[in-house]
Amino acid sequence: MSTMKGVDDAFLGVGDKPGLEIWCIMGASVVPIAKSLHGKFYTGNCYIILSTDELKSGIRRHNVHYWVGEEAKEEHCVMASDKAVELDAALGSQAVQYREMQGEESDKFLSYFRPCIIPVQGSFSSHWRRSGEESDQTTMFRCEGEHVARVREVPFARTSLDHKAAFVVDTPLKIFLFSGCNSSMQTRAKALDVIKHLRENRHCGRCEIGTIEDGKLVGDSDAGEFWNLFGGYAPIPRDVPDTANEELMTTTSKKLFWINKRKLVPMDTNLLDREMLNSDRSYILDCGSEIYLWIGMTTLVSEKKTSVIVLEDYVRSQGISSIGHTVIMTEGHEVPNFKLQFQHWPKNIVQKLYDAGREKVAAIFKHQGYDVAEIPEDKPQQFISSNGTLKVWLVDRGSVTLLCAEEQEQLYNGDCYIVQYSYVEDGKDYSLFFAWSGQNSVQEDRGAAVSLMSSMADSVKGPAVVGQVSEAKEPELFFLVFKSLIIFKGGRSAAYRNSVPQKSDRTEWYQKDGVALFRVQGLRHDCTRAVQVDLVASSLNSSHCYILQDGASFFTWTGSLSSPSEHDIPDRMMNKLFPLKQSLLLREGSEPEHFWKTLGGRSEYSKEKFVKGWPADPHMYTCTFQQCLFKAKEVFSFSQDDLATEETLILDCGEEIYVWVGLHSGVASKEHALDIGKMFLQAGIAQDGRRSIVDTTVYAVTEGEEPAFFTSFFNWDSSKQIAAVLGNSFERKLAMLKGISPKLEAPDRIVRRSPSRRPGPSSEPTTPEQQQPPPPAARRTSGSASAGRVANERSPSASPLTPSWSPKSRASSPSSPLVARRLFPSTLHGAPSAATAIGSPARRR
Repeated sequence: MSTMKGVDDAFLGVGDKPGLEIWCIMGASVVPIAKSLHGKFYTGNCYIILSTDELKSGIRRHNVHYWVGEEAKEEHCVMASDKAVELDAALGSQAVQYREMQGEESDKFLSYFRPCIIPVQGSFSSHWRRSGEESDQTTMFRCEGEHVARVREVPFARTSLDHKAAFVVDTPLKIFLFSGCNSSMQTRAKALDVIKHLRENRHCGRCEIGTIEDGKLVGDSDAGEFWNLFGGYAPIPRDVPDTANEELMTTTSKKLFWINKRKLVPMDTNLLDREMLNSDRSYILDCGSEIYLWIGMTTLVSEKKTSVIVLEDYVRSQGISSIGHTVIMTEGHEVPNFKLQFQHWPKNIVQKLYDAGREKVAAIFKHQGYDVAEIPEDKPQQFISSNGTLKVWLVDRGSVTLLCAEEQEQLYNGDCYIVQYSYVEDGKDYSLFFAWSGQNSVQEDRGAAVSLMSSMADSVKGPAVVGQVSEAKEPELFFLVFKSLIIFKGGRSAAYRNSVPQKSDRTEWYQKDGVALFRVQGLRHDCTRAVQVDLVASSLNSSHCYILQDGASFFTWTGSLSSPSEHDIPDRMMNKLFPLKQSLLLREGSEPEHFWKTLGGRSEYSKEKFVKGWPADPHMYTCTFQQCLFKAKEVFSFSQDDLATEETLILDCGEEIYVWVGLHSGVASKEHALDIGKMFLQAGIAQDGRRSIVDTTVYAVTEGEEPAFFTSFFNWDSSKQIAAVLGNSFERKLAMLKGISPKLEAPDRIVRRSPSRRPGPSSEPTTPEQQQPPPPAARRTSGSASAGRVANERSPSASPLTPSWSPKSRASSPSSPLVARRLFPSTLHGAPSAATAIGSPARRR
């Protein structure tokens, strides 16, 4: 095996497969640790941990951690930091490095070793002699954390107890859990995971479990037995505020230093900008709770080691080695939190190496005589039934009108619509709602669409999911429920028509015998769409197909880079748009002069191959409100078990985000949940910073009503997520741990139903014509989230989500029966006309 200059041979060839690789510093060597011993750390040692993930793009992402035990020798600590730099170099300087101190590990690090890490006293060399000793003595652990358990062994004494945390006392015959009165339910549930781990590993699965709640003594046999371990009951003193930690978390000052020959040169931090960082230098950015070391891409391995030594010296000099976390990055591989500290940070350009080169690879194989078929394009994943029922309502000034079946697949970009798709999944009747906003729709209709959709979803029978979506940013799921969709320019709502008073501004509105250009696309043979685009040659794209209408003449244009699977789509959409009409088929490059004249003359247009980007890797965040300040904190290595009933969580999938609402979270409505999603987008926590609601689809999903297109992001176990299980996350987990059959309840689904509403047994939504719509002044518009302050979470703990506003009241208005109204004349493309009623629609079965 070849060697790399300045890199330990033990690191050559590592990181090829997803998973963990761990080494222990022993003397002057790094010794690999067997997988059976992963997660077992000794206080007298230092360790190097490599975590490798394979992203959906096929790229491998590496995180390097060096863990320092509290009893480790100083020379081992220095060696661990040096070896972490060497490991990064062996990985192409693409890893992010984290310094982990025993007892102050990062959430990312702890997430690798669930349910917990319990460091063992001593050194790694003596682990065989220590095996089996733990079960013969009484030990006490302090547990904190809500998604990862922070476990620290404390002296077995009453003075170790406090009101803020949960405590596990492990005796030879029984394990006790003491829950401080100020500890959260999620922390108590995590402590139960620790108890389960101890019972299985120290007691061979045979051990009683006792639970004690802080302040409750009467009639509790476990409490009496627990306090007898300490010689009897005595009150616990009040908690002392952690002033040092609070001051660190509240500080807003930042310090930026340039490392010049082991000396720190202060730099101006009034306005941090990416241009301040040079590729041949290293910098330290001190943000209080986090300290970053940024290393330019042209620095040598020896220079990187020197920079790490300067970082270690700086941390020690500040006296914050036990509080702040340190992160080491190479240029081009910065973590999101670091980029958020700068006013301007350019977005990453995703290189589609596979997409750009796959045709060249195929050509090479063909030239060598191999029969290479064209690489098939990605097909949409089917996570929703195709046999559902579709209904569409037009939103107009706070009211809705149900479209007839003929018109529900024809939308206008000046309007807003509410879409309901009802289907059966696993024997349940599901309803998926979308509030769709056209690019030219007015703000009044956009806000009303979201509010009215939330009310309609509240009234249906069975699980309901709502989504807010904007034109040109629709997810594949939106088109799958339509199967065939046409989007015209113009609008029919009164609010939109009043916003375009001049006839000169309506020239682009679609007319039956006018001139129009449509881009046609398809996800598959039975899911197609046509979108009217600007009538200019620059609207063309070699990767797509188009239909051009010029009065009674029609052209179908096929781009030279379009997929063969889409070449029959123009003919199918012609039958939808212009039944019984014939079109002239044109290949790109063979257009007659009349074609270009209709488009206003020749002009440049995109002739580059359109390649769909790789899907984003999902990330999960927990959301909280602290003093009216919205905060989000990432949940690393997330799983279904992280969906705690007391919380509101964000599943960020790039172009789509899901707001998951626990039954005990206190979120008032689905509309409120969508507002939380908007706050998250504005906070700019994701890789590319702040995003707009216009560019991102936001879903609201309620606990117990998760559809398949949400659960597909997890290794989902339906038996775990029973919406009717009694109690909070601690009570549920305790029942499972003790083997007690969970009791059932009918929980108050506050995010689905308002106490004032009494929905009937039908799966049909109750529209505002049947209940009480809110006036425009009372509705929350899509911009309401901007009023809330946003920030990124930096504290290690957060309180349960408490909304900073109360559920809004809805004013009453006269009601009228639900009717389906034909908004357009029987001839599909006639001139605009007044809406006329055509009678009530038949109720779905």
